[in-house]
Amino acid sequence: MMMSPSMRRLVASIDEGLVEIERQLVSDLAFTDSVADAAGRYLLEAGGKRVRPMLILLAAQLGDGNTQEVYDAAKAIEITHLASLYHDDVMDHADRRRGVPSAHTVWGNSVAILTGDLLFARASTLMAGLGERAITLQASTFERLVLGQLHETVGPQDGEDEEQHYIQVLADKTGSLISTSARAGALFSHAAEEYEDALREFGEKIGVAFQLVDDVIDLSPQPEQTGKVPGTDLRQGVATLPMIYLRQQAVTDAAAADLVRRIDADAGDPAAAASDSFLSAVAELRAHPVTQRTRDEAKRWAAEAIAALDVLPDGPVREALVQFGNRLADRDR
Repeated sequence: MMMSPSMRRLVASIDEGLVEIERQLVSDLAFTDSVADAAGRYLLEAGGKRVRPMLILLAAQLGDGNTQEVYDAAKAIEITHLASLYHDDVMDHADRRRGVPSAHTVWGNSVAILTGDLLFARASTLMAGLGERAITLQASTFERLVLGQLHETVGPQDGEDEEQHYIQVLADKTGSLISTSARAGALFSHAAEEYEDALREFGEKIGVAFQLVDDVIDLSPQPEQTGKVPGTDLRQGVATLPMIYLRQQAVTDAAAADLVRRIDADAGDPAAAASDSFLSAVAELRAHPVTQRTRDEAKRWAAEAIAALDVLPDGPVREALVQFGNRLADRDR
């Protein structure tokens, strides 16, 4: 009720664009093969925040606004994100995604992987229709997604700082696609070129903040809200930032060392990771100061992301992007 007329118009444009993108996505993810059709729309129909399309639409208001080019870019990037989830869940042995059984638990690993491949192909087709620059943008983003997953899989090398390694993984796996979303909104709405670098930096840093908040949400005791079993990442042996901080503290802190030992003892064992002792250890980590330190780090990244927007003109778009960044860094699901 307190919004200015220009902000109300902006919100109406974003809402209208999201509805249209959602409508078109259903059509774009239709396949003549019955298995591909069901599997390809599975995670789309499970819901999601649609963070990337929303960011594209916001950035597009700096240019021509909601055009079919902008919609096509938004769909391609959201489909790329969806495709990566199919692959990630197989590699991470995750049993749930967005509150539903993960695709590989429904159809098996091979179908889930192939479905992700089909979605990557659909995304590439959409980007190809937008020209050479779009193809290059998609290819470079996809390369970073794969490198991020690879580096997460193999872990830090000898002598490499574990925290820096982890942040780079987040920048590649999450920041790159959110950064591409912000850039694409400006690029395909024909906004001023000088906005692109600011939006790229904003997207990259807010993507890292977004994933750091996910590290905290992974410890949540409310799976009905998060759609994830508490400690999912820890169960799979993923060294999230709270755990990295805890290991650092464990060098000189016996209580921290004991908590690390108890978490490590059950991680990677599905039966043990479902035990009361493991859930108790997750609860201890959630209440530990290292988790608040992770929240603080997420807010620092978000603040840097928002500072990058200083080159944008004052007005509802910049204001909305600031709100977008703050909400991503302060969410609880």
